[in-house]
Amino acid sequence: SPMLDVRDLRVVYPNGNEALKSISFTANAGDIIAVIGRSGAGKSTLLRCINGLQEATVGSVTLDGEVVTNLRGEQLRKARRYIGFVWQEYNLVERLPTITNVLTGRLAYVNPLAAFIGYFGKYDREIALKSLERVNLLNRAKFRADRLSGGEKQRVAIARAIAQEPKILLADEPVASLDPELSVQVMSDLARVARELGVLTLINIHDVELAKQYS
Repeated sequence: SPMLDVRDLRVVYPNGNEALKSISFTANAGDIIAVIGRSGAGKSTLLRCINGLQEATVGSVTLDGEVVTNLRGEQLRKARRYIGFVWQEYNLVERLPTITNVLTGRLAYVNPLAAFIGYFGKYDREIALKSLERVNLLNRAKFRADRLSGGEKQRVAIARAIAQEPKILLADEPVASLDPELSVQVMSDLARVARELGVLTLINIHDVELAKQYS
C-alpha cells in the first residue's frame, strides 16, 4: 500500500473560498514530488492538511495506513512525530545553538520534563549530529542560529526535520527567501538527503525549472 494516500481532499474556508478542489493522489516511500503552482493555488493548504494544521472539509489523508485527517490533540501530536516540515521562513530559535535547534526535531520522542530542562540523551544527540552532517553543517553545530547565513539556516531546518526520522518530509517553498544560487544548493541538498534516507518528500515550489532538476 502507498505511504501517502490523499483522497478527494477539498478545503473550503468559512467565507466560501475554495482552497483545494477535490485532490486525489498516492505516493510511495522514496518518491520526491514537486507540487507546482502559482501563489494562492492551494499548495500550502495541501501540506497543511497532510500535517494536520488545516482541517479538511471533505476527503482524507492516510499516512502509512493511518488516517491523519481530522485527528485531534494527543493523537495528532503522535502522528506529527513522523511528519517532517521545512518552512519557508526557517522557524529557528535564533538565540540557541544550531545543534539545539536540530535537537528540537527530537522533542516528540523525549520525556516532556527532560525536554523542558533541555536534556537530550546520547542517542538523540547522535541523530542530531548525523543530521547536521548530512547537510554539511557539522562545523556550525555550536554557532548560534542568528550567526548563520540564510542558506545555512534553511539547511539547519532540513536537518531538524530529518532528525525526526520522519515517514514523510514536507517543504513549503523552502527556497523562496533565498537568491537563485543558494536556491539551487538548498534544493539539491534537500533532494539528496531525501534520496539517501528514502523518505517520501513533497516540495511546494513555483519555479518549474528548479523543480524539474530535483523531482
